[in-house]
Amino acid sequence: MSHPSMTQLRDGYTAVVFGASGAIGSAFVAHLQRDPRCQRVIGLSRQSTPRIDLDDESLLENAAAAVAAHGPLHLVLDATGTLMPDGHAPEKRLDDLTPDALARAFALNATGPALLLKHFGPLLATGERVVWGKLSARVGSIADNRKGGWYGYRASKAALNMLLQCTAIEWARRRPLAVVAALQPGTVRSRLSEPFVGSQADDPAEAAARLLRVLDALPPQPHAHFVDHRGEVVPW
Repeated sequence: MSHPSMTQLRDGYTAVVFGASGAIGSAFVAHLQRDPRCQRVIGLSRQSTPRIDLDDESLLENAAAAVAAHGPLHLVLDATGTLMPDGHAPEKRLDDLTPDALARAFALNATGPALLLKHFGPLLATGERVVWGKLSARVGSIADNRKGGWYGYRASKAALNMLLQCTAIEWARRRPLAVVAALQPGTVRSRLSEPFVGSQADDPAEAAARLLRVLDALPPQPHAHFVDHRGEVVPW
């Protein structure tokens, strides 16, 4: 497998990966470390120093302050998220809904990533191409929902997509060369997907490589992209 290079970013770019201890996040870090155009990649997770926790905004603010010393940033990849918050399986019926599980899904899949945008967005470079890629999910597409179910996961990912869209519109006023993208990574082999797909899933390194190539090819626009790992548009 060849390692991708972010050819459209400046030579010597700085990257940050959130969720760097997860399957896709760690694969992102590994690829970027091999990109000769990447001067620095900073992997952040609940185990890193500085550490991040989507439940604790003060930690996100502190981490952003620490990363600012290495800025400006040119590439940010957010690989955080959960399918089963606190072990709750995806809801198949309305009868399965609980307010606590829904709140946790939104906290980890929408609110937390929005706070990352809030605190790390100001660190992005101005006057040049910058990219913010966030792992979303095809099931977060309202237009593509034909089976129903998975209430909390679908709804929290749809909320995430709206937050990304609003962010892209706001950033375009000051950073017209910014790319904001909601990414559908495919079914990737990870601890998150294992209960549902077992080993019948894509290798994280291959999925991460495809996503990086897709991100490198996306044009700046005054709204967010929603694309899959093949570069095909996913309906909102």
